Amino acid sequence: MTRSSAVIVEFHSGANLQAALSSFREDGVSDIVVVNNGSDNLSARCDLSGVTLANTGHNLGYGRGVNRGAALTQKTEFLCVSNPDVVVHAGALAALEGYLDEHADVGIVGPTIVTQAGLPYPSVRVFPSALVAAMHAVCAPWWPGNPWTTRYRSPRADGGVDWVSGAMFLIRRDLFEALGGFDERYFMFAEDMDLCWRAQRQGSRVAWCAAATITHVEGASRAAAPREMTRAHHRSAMRFEWTTSSGWRRLGVPVALALLWLRMRVALVRRRA
Repeated sequence: MTRSSAVIVEFHSGANLQAALSSFREDGVSDIVVVNNGSDNLSARCDLSGVTLANTGHNLGYGRGVNRGAALTQKTEFLCVSNPDVVVHAGALAALEGYLDEHADVGIVGPTIVTQAGLPYPSVRVFPSALVAAMHAVCAPWWPGNPWTTRYRSPRADGGVDWVSGAMFLIRRDLFEALGGFDERYFMFAEDMDLCWRAQRQGSRVAWCAAATITHVEGASRAAAPREMTRAHHRSAMRFEWTTSSGWRRLGVPVALALLWLRMRVALVRRRA
């Protein structure tokens, strides 16, 4: 058995949640909390035996849901935060735990994430500079392979990692508690980036473990409320930029916020079309 508890935040993921639960169980996780952010008929479509279920009655958002779920877990050494639309490959949790055992200065570690087609998912990223953030915001909707988006979705030049995707990662429980969990001002998106940013400010490194792999069915929950998710995505990016900017970069925040607002409006128009 693993030394980890898993918190899965459920929001209209369909049959994906059952696949996630099965994969966690098969990988040795016995303490699983599912936070139900408003999905119907959960017990009818999932085997919830041995699972702690927290029904919120409505969508609390991802970070707030994780915080509620973490409070219901057993006091295990590690906490695994996960989307409901992932499948954990055999040995992934053991590899992540082993990585933290071998690297005492690492507080958060993410796995290799692949799509359903087996293609790499860009789960290891950098905190973007003002230029990279602005060009990524402007170019990504029309030119996905642009150099600024590629830079943002890659490790640092020295091979280090700034942050890992909240689709699934492992964090030391004492660090999660010291940070106060996720910042609940983020409803959806960027809460993972913010958590990694705050962890590093406290002296804990963030890392990636190539030996651990999961499959991510991206967008399963997002499809239930696409316009709301688009708004949340851009608002969270604006919040992170405003919260973390300092020094000379603070002068460019209004421009960055304006570009993000423009991108949000364009994305909403495109979704309406």
